Amino acid sequence: MENNRRKKKFYIRTDCSVREILAELLGSMFLVMAAISPIVLFTSVLESSIGIAVLATAITVAFVLFALIEIFGPISGAHFNPIVTIIMILEKKISPTKAAFYIPIQFAGGIIGMLLSHLMFQKEVGGMLFVSDVARNDYAYPAEVIGTFILVLAILILVRTKSSRISIIVGLLVAGMLMSTSSTMFANPQVTVARMFTNTAAGIRPIDGLVFIAMQTIGAILAYGVYKIMFRRKTSKEEAK
Repeated sequence: MENNRRKKKFYIRTDCSVREILAELLGSMFLVMAAISPIVLFTSVLESSIGIAVLATAITVAFVLFALIEIFGPISGAHFNPIVTIIMILEKKISPTKAAFYIPIQFAGGIIGMLLSHLMFQKEVGGMLFVSDVARNDYAYPAEVIGTFILVLAILILVRTKSSRISIIVGLLVAGMLMSTSSTMFANPQVTVARMFTNTAAGIRPIDGLVFIAMQTIGAILAYGVYKIMFRRKTSKEEAK
């Protein structure tokens, strides 16, 4: 009985369960693997062009993200993205205490995902940890504002309207924007940091990565502003509820 009371007190204090932490860790890990592994597989193993590799990555991310949201959504909300977590704090969908656990574990999951991709393709990659020298600058910067804007706005609206199709819509949206933005749609600080440490074509120079994160933040702020304008008044349907 005493042990149960202690566990309960700990859970209330942290506001975050081990189950939720593991869900965010695993989801972030597999998301980064889906972003890095196809590039190595298609360019180095199958010897295809980078264009085919990007297409394969888009399809992979769509499938994997859909599955991850379906699997982990009921457990942790399937954020896998610090920006999404922060936006959910603003919407009072998650407490700051829980977010303080989510965000570090998302970054940790991303790093683990990068390392696992390198482990699987170590023959092609040549090691486990690198500092990327892939430049993604100039017009890739505003692309991150655009990509993050539509992703965050879509998530906010889908959550607000209680859509039952969040997983498929977000998966398809990310895949589509990956193929239609000059930055190939990072839109996620933990993914950006993980990709700073790969020597594959999926990588990004740390200096560009930091700018990407700044652009992602701007995109998220703009999206939240537009969302608040769109829903500044309750609709008659919401008022009826």
